[in-house]
Amino acid sequence: MVLSHFGKLTLTIALCTVLVGCGNRAVVGPNATGANQPFDPSEGTPGGLGESTTGSSIWDIFGPNTTDQTVAVNRYLWNASLEVLNFLPIQSVDPFTGVIVTGYGKPPGGGREYRATIHVTDPALDARALRVSLQSRSGPVAAGTARAVEDAILARARQMRIADNRF
Repeated sequence: MVLSHFGKLTLTIALCTVLVGCGNRAVVGPNATGANQPFDPSEGTPGGLGESTTGSSIWDIFGPNTTDQTVAVNRYLWNASLEVLNFLPIQSVDPFTGVIVTGYGKPPGGGREYRATIHVTDPALDARALRVSLQSRSGPVAAGTARAVEDAILARARQMRIADNRF
């Protein structure tokens, strides 16, 4: 097959256009002093257009969908929460957002009914990753009671992690 001069030129331009579209381009814009600086996408676009260039390419079309939001929860905190509060009936569980909602139940040896909402917010085994909200039939419980339940969950989670030999 013989291509004409015009066909070769058109094919060359098309291939160059595709090649340029695949590249990661750096945007340069003026800073406050007027000197050109490399553009940081986290600061917005030069000229205040409100658009952000993140170095995307044509191949991003074929990649995974990045609009899906995934939240990872710590499995030790999750399992310890279920284990420590096993006397409470579970109403709803959402492992993707890390929320456990229980109904009213009496602790062993106790006469007062409680319900709890547990939120595991982070994949780290950390006290900041656990939020426990306790409520009795007469309203919210004392902060010391909620803290004691959080401490029991954290202690059990650490025991489970040590038992798995993952330091």
